[in-house]
Amino acid sequence: MRRLCVTSFLIILTSIFNVAPISAQEGYPLKGSWIGEWAGNEDLGDFVLIVMDWDGENVSGTINPGTDNIVIENVTLEPSSWTVIIEGGGYTLSGRIEQLELPSRSILGTWKHGSRSGALSLSRQ
Repeated sequence: MRRLCVTSFLIILTSIFNVAPISAQEGYPLKGSWIGEWAGNEDLGDFVLIVMDWDGENVSGTINPGTDNIVIENVTLEPSSWTVIIEGGGYTLSGRIEQLELPSRSILGTWKHGSRSGALSLSRQ
């Protein structure tokens, strides 16, 4: 009975004030599939797909899974500024996580490979 009263109260409250219930944070900010562009990458093309996972201690994953896959060797995340560096296969992708509070957050920054570099733009799917 008490649970029914609390639930009813919350439903009435949300309908009166037209607000949605707050949901919990969805997990580690880098985990998931990211698609975007690394402009000017003559070797692999302009489009990039990155899949990252979090095991509770480390980030692992792949850049362009499939025939051109590059194993992610190291990921550094700086929570104070939400900057990230992803390294693998001689590539360094660095940027800042934007719209962290959204599931479709993005990373904006640059990529480097040897003497070449360009703009990086990724969106989480």
